[in-house]
Amino acid sequence: MSTSFFSHKHFTQPIAVSALTIATLFGAIACQTPEPPVADVTEEPSAEATSNAEAPAAAVPDELTPVKFTLSWLLQGVDAPLMLAMDRGYFAEEGIEVSFERGYGSAGTASTIAAGQYDIGFGDMYSMIEFNQQNPNDKLIAVAVAYNKAPFALISFKDSGINSIPEMTGKKLGAPIGDAPRRLWPVLAEQVGVDAEGVEWVTMEPKLRQTFLLQGQVDAISGFSYSMLPAIVGAGKTLDDLNIFYYTDNGLDLYGNVILVKESFAEANPDVVKGFVKGYLKGMQDALRDPEAGLEGVLAAGDELMDQESEKLRLQIALDGLLVTDEVEKNGLGAADPVRLEATIAQTVKGFGLAETPTVEEVFNDSFLPPLEERQVPPASERKPL
Repeated sequence: MSTSFFSHKHFTQPIAVSALTIATLFGAIACQTPEPPVADVTEEPSAEATSNAEAPAAAVPDELTPVKFTLSWLLQGVDAPLMLAMDRGYFAEEGIEVSFERGYGSAGTASTIAAGQYDIGFGDMYSMIEFNQQNPNDKLIAVAVAYNKAPFALISFKDSGINSIPEMTGKKLGAPIGDAPRRLWPVLAEQVGVDAEGVEWVTMEPKLRQTFLLQGQVDAISGFSYSMLPAIVGAGKTLDDLNIFYYTDNGLDLYGNVILVKESFAEANPDVVKGFVKGYLKGMQDALRDPEAGLEGVLAAGDELMDQESEKLRLQIALDGLLVTDEVEKNGLGAADPVRLEATIAQTVKGFGLAETPTVEEVFNDSFLPPLEERQVPPASERKPL
């Protein structure tokens, strides 16, 4: 993913108690450079009227339980639900004080949660499956789905002559070595009926992925759509110049990022986990109703390096198909369909070459979700455009 938009910050849920001391950030990852220390930022609660805001304000407990949360990457436009939940006091209503830090990818999220550096975090559920097999004594569990549709995608320019995935045969594809979409390429290739060995993979650092495509060093790149597209558009291209092939549209109906927690933490602190999930999903409902307010919250929490148009595009990509699908309209926000999840678990086990296939219950625990009536998708008539 591109790292050119922001630098590392600490953020704290607004409450009238002393600020939470942030744990030392996990930093052992290649291709990242040290970031300068910055001061904590505290957000003031928003007074904007929403359907949630119109309801009687819930009483805030006198003492709040601190919760350390890690993002999957840098703070971005897609984090609008989290910002709204913090700004509008939804976590405090559940008796928790949430602070968060940037992440370094799903592998980093899993490692730092397992090590106890963070209590809860965002990450890829399928990378979690691999982590659990490698670390059976520190297993994590997914407790809510944030993105119903995975942002995994292959991107090419239309003038490259690649207008379908089969036309990538004989071409150069670019991605970092640990890129999840790259690792799942053999499964995708099988789904669309092409030889997985028929392409040449070119490896680069995450921050150079889009540059390689723009300079013609590769014919296509793989990654998260909302991470790749802003840099390409920022270089003067338009979305009309691009072909975007989502894995979910080509036989791998994968879920996107989920809320992850260590199993032992969830067992010991069920109300904390339930409170976080409930607060986050209320923030998502607000982000769907008023995405502009969510974007403003992200920008306010960011720094001078944050580009408004890039973050707006990221959020728009999520709104256009990652957050709300027919499945979400039926089952509510945060849920996972057991049949779909079972199929994608099997695909991931095959793609990652794992020794065991976990059950749906070992991957996703829906007992921390609020009742369906509390996590319904807002009607289309209530959703403002971004």
